[in-house]
Amino acid sequence: MSDMQAVRLQELAEELGLDVVGAAPASAYEETERHIRERQARGLFADMRFTMARPEVSCHPEELLEGARTVVSAALCYWRDGEKPPPGHGRLPRYTWFDAYSQLRERLDELGRRLGGRYRVLVDANQHVDREAAARSGVGFYGKNTMLITRRFGSWVVLGTLVTDVELEPTPPLDADCGSCTLCIEACPTGALDEPGVLDATRCLSYWTQAGSAIPEEYREPLGDQVYGCDICQDVCPWNRGVEKRRAGLEPPPGAEPHVSLVDWLEASDEELAERYDRLFVPKNDPRYLRRNALVALGNSGGDPELARRYAASDDPLLREHAEWALARLESA
Repeated sequence: MSDMQAVRLQELAEELGLDVVGAAPASAYEETERHIRERQARGLFADMRFTMARPEVSCHPEELLEGARTVVSAALCYWRDGEKPPPGHGRLPRYTWFDAYSQLRERLDELGRRLGGRYRVLVDANQHVDREAAARSGVGFYGKNTMLITRRFGSWVVLGTLVTDVELEPTPPLDADCGSCTLCIEACPTGALDEPGVLDATRCLSYWTQAGSAIPEEYREPLGDQVYGCDICQDVCPWNRGVEKRRAGLEPPPGAEPHVSLVDWLEASDEELAERYDRLFVPKNDPRYLRRNALVALGNSGGDPELARRYAASDDPLLREHAEWALARLESA
């Protein structure tokens, strides 16, 4: 017999401001572990680490806490309306506009305290595959774009997990899927989703904005004015329609950034960039990769060629290469 019924868990979630919550037994994700290993072997993860680095850990929530009985999955919607970038600015993906992960972490910690017993909170952590827990507990389902899709908020959510030794009534998986829709596959400009439900990171624009190497030339123009991440497959998803009505009137928190000044990114000091954007994953925490992205956006958006010209004379081969590419585009426009 479960110690807590699902209805009480839902009540607690509403009190704490969690948008979706579900529970599943703490057991191994055997199929997910197999998929990760197969995709590793195919090279689809490129050099990404995250939860794919050690599936023997991230796919075993039953080993993340002594006496673990339940995995509670929670989703927090981060969608906010935002203005389009003005000239000379680069776009950021919605999940980076503010730190929704910290909000989710705090609320899950409070949920753990209210449930009682011992617990462990994992949010944006490499030790656990949050999407699998969310799919098992009915928080959402896997979309063809590999995102976790919820009924009310689509994929505009951050996910987190609470592993507890308290037994909770399981919530069933969602009876929903993408059906015959292929809009995300068709919209991806680089074919990263050509195999539905499988992401080829070596062709993903979001991956290349976070990679620790030069962005291949064939992927620079498709980036447009994006300086980090990519929302294309989410923007076209039918499950994501209507979220603007559900979140109407909900303003972004103070300091939220839908877009950034390219001049600012290219002229700020290393220390400034590192401190202001510590919420972003940047290879080796090196701000030069943010500048690399800004140079590509500069070339695509028709910015000031003088900035590109300055970096084209740089001693840094990475920045010099991207600046020369940007300058060539700006001078030929």
